[in-house]
Amino acid sequence: MGKSSSPTPPLSPLPPLDIEKGTKMRRPTHHHFPPPPPPKQWFSWIVPVIFSANIGLFVYTMYVNDCPRREPVGCTLYPLLGRFSFQPLKENPLLGPSVITLEKLGGLERKLVVEDAQGWRMISCIWLHAGVLHLATNMLSLMVVGVGLEQEFGFLKIGALYVLSGFGGSLLSTLTIDGDSKISVGASGALFGLLGAMLSELITNWTIYANKCTALFTLVIVVTINLAIGLLIPHVDNSAHIGGFISGFLLGFVLLIRPQFGYVSRRYIPDGYDVKHKKSKHKSYQYCLWVTALILLVAGYASGLAKLFNGQVLKTMPF
Repeated sequence: MGKSSSPTPPLSPLPPLDIEKGTKMRRPTHHHFPPPPPPKQWFSWIVPVIFSANIGLFVYTMYVNDCPRREPVGCTLYPLLGRFSFQPLKENPLLGPSVITLEKLGGLERKLVVEDAQGWRMISCIWLHAGVLHLATNMLSLMVVGVGLEQEFGFLKIGALYVLSGFGGSLLSTLTIDGDSKISVGASGALFGLLGAMLSELITNWTIYANKCTALFTLVIVVTINLAIGLLIPHVDNSAHIGGFISGFLLGFVLLIRPQFGYVSRRYIPDGYDVKHKKSKHKSYQYCLWVTALILLVAGYASGLAKLFNGQVLKTMPF
């Protein structure tokens, strides 16, 4: 008789193998920062306000000047403009008011600043212009340079840069005026400050620019041409240009510093991301330039004001 055996239980079928899907494997998780948000584009309004203020003040200057009352004969364009007509061309070839009117409304004069303590003229003079040609040149430069800067950095920084650069230009101008009766007006110092700030902004934010050398070369050429024009044209206050440019150059390191490439603010990093290797907001050389420029700027303003109100004059300036 044969030996009986219990039936073998059937084997459980193997799960089907999906060759394309393969076996799921857990991979190490890498924490990547989300891309930084695109830079905010500011709406430019302070530069148009400055533009309008300069135009309005020039119209008011011509109203106060009232050439027909002082010069019944010889006023330029009197039949067309009446009270707003310009001084005779032999007196003011720029198509503008008299020196007496400019002094009355806040033109920069060393004697009035030092002896009569009218320091406010160092700010008021940047809003006055000697004539239509003077005004048109400055306002065209303001719109070309200023609007783009304000769209990138905002009204607060560009407004402060404009006024402080104008003050720096007025300060150096007052220190180099060769006569107590000379009047200086115009926004040229403030405008050269904007050019100086563009140069320092390129230097301090060097790492984020693609065509670095091209941008630097172009900007240096523009600045050089503008300075050369001032040196070649007579009766131009080049000390205001240079003072404004130096002030703006230092202010650019302080006000126009940008975060380094790849920096992401904490508010844009979701929860759970590793922030141990997050980049710092600025590079070390940017901090060094910021501190150095701020020290030089404050020291320069303080030293210049001290020399001015002590009656000193810088007589060795070649321009």
